Amino acid sequence: MKLARAIHFDESDTRVYSSPARTGEWCISGGFEFSNWTEADLSGKARQAFANGWLGVETFGRVTFVAVTQVEEAERAALAEALAQHFVSVYGAPDIATALPVAEAEIAHMIELCEDHAPNTLLTVARELTDAGVRESYRMIEAQDAGLEQFAIHGDIDTPQ
Repeated sequence: MKLARAIHFDESDTRVYSSPARTGEWCISGGFEFSNWTEADLSGKARQAFANGWLGVETFGRVTFVAVTQVEEAERAALAEALAQHFVSVYGAPDIATALPVAEAEIAHMIELCEDHAPNTLLTVARELTDAGVRESYRMIEAQDAGLEQFAIHGDIDTPQ
C-alpha cells in the first residue's frame, strides 16, 4: 500500500504557507478544508494553500510536493485516528467514532491516488472553485534515475591535479 510524504526542495513552502508541513510527514489532499470557501476567502497565503497545498496529517500544515512511498497498515490506522481527532478538534465532529469513517475515506482516497505510481514519484495538486464546489486535479512527476556519471569526478588517479 502506498501513501505520500511531504518533500521540500527549498525553503519556499515556509514563505508561501502560513503553516508549512514538516518534511517527511504523511500527507493527504485535504481539500475538505476548503469546502465552504468562496472567492472572498482566497487571498494571500490562504490562496496558496487552497491552490496548491497538500495537507500534512501530523502538523496539519501545507506542502507543495509529495513523494509516493510505502506505508504500513499500522501507520495508516494511526493516521486515520489522528485525522479523526483533527475533525473533532477543529471541525466540530461529535466524537472520534463518528469522524473515523470520514478520516479513513480521506486516507483511502490518497492511497488510491498513489497506488499506480512508482516510489518517489512526485505529486502536485491544483484546486479551483467552481459552481459545484472545489475541483481538484493532480499532476505526477516521475522519479528520474540518476546515473553515477552525474556525480563521479572523472580523472586519472596517477596524474596530479
